[in-house]
Amino acid sequence: MEAGKRRSQRDYTLTFKLSVVDQVEKGELSYKEAQERYGIQGKTTVLTWLRKHGRQDWSPGTYIGSPRMGSMPDKNRPLTPEQRIKELEEQLALSNQKAQFFEAIVDVLKNDYGLSVVKKRPGKSSRKNESKT
Repeated sequence: MEAGKRRSQRDYTLTFKLSVVDQVEKGELSYKEAQERYGIQGKTTVLTWLRKHGRQDWSPGTYIGSPRMGSMPDKNRPLTPEQRIKELEEQLALSNQKAQFFEAIVDVLKNDYGLSVVKKRPGKSSRKNESKT
């Protein structure tokens, strides 16, 4: 982009916007610091991203200290597609971490203790021939 040319919100990728919002919400940067660090020209651009993509409740009448404000999204308010994607990406990352953890446990059991862990097929019960009386 040429120097001096104004940018619009469409010039920023969703990934970039979510990254900036995440840094501000974690307290790593203030919205003004993010604006300066990344050369975001609009004075309210980062605030707009926080309202649109962030986890905090920006509805009228909400103030700092309100039980509705914070990291827990309002369950009654539908998520925007961007927020839903962000939520699903976080769930996927957590699931991947858990899978790696369990694979590491299986490796330790196999290598250090000589145990073989057999994965069960979906839908099969661990109990054999139980009577239903």
